[in-house]
Amino acid sequence: MRFTRTLCLGILAVAMAAPSFAQSNPATAAAKAQFGMISTVLARTAEKVPENLYTFKATPEVRSIGQLLGHIADSQFGMCATAAGEKPPQSGIEKTKTSKADLTKAIIDSNAYCNQVIDAMNDQKGMEVIKFFTGPSPRLSVLGFNVAHSYEHYGNLVTYLRLNKIVPPSSEGK
Repeated sequence: MRFTRTLCLGILAVAMAAPSFAQSNPATAAAKAQFGMISTVLARTAEKVPENLYTFKATPEVRSIGQLLGHIADSQFGMCATAAGEKPPQSGIEKTKTSKADLTKAIIDSNAYCNQVIDAMNDQKGMEVIKFFTGPSPRLSVLGFNVAHSYEHYGNLVTYLRLNKIVPPSSEGK
């Protein structure tokens, strides 16, 4: 009985502590959750696609799978750096990296960098208006734009995967 009561109190303490950041910083917590969803499927996509398909293009006029992954990594570094008020730690990935290993690492690194930026954010800092290419924007809006942009190109990747009879990570389940 005592063990059960202690266990229940411990579970309750953890449950109450976890949402405390979300309660005091709901916009930042939502940005972190949304980025967590796209960053997971991007990393799984980069890892899942065979090396020989990194040059695959649906048509000659569009980016290849590898170029899309490089573009996403570049844009994540750029947008998250803008939100943080920093210079991007990496750039030029789309134009210089072609191997699966390099592009997978770039996606993982850009995900980690964006998570670092979001972890340093709170709602007050997130509402500060900064310069962005779309016009003056709150920092959290820049992070939201990054999520939307990444999902836009993940949609391209899903089509490419389906054309190659590969189930996209977002359709696999957990």
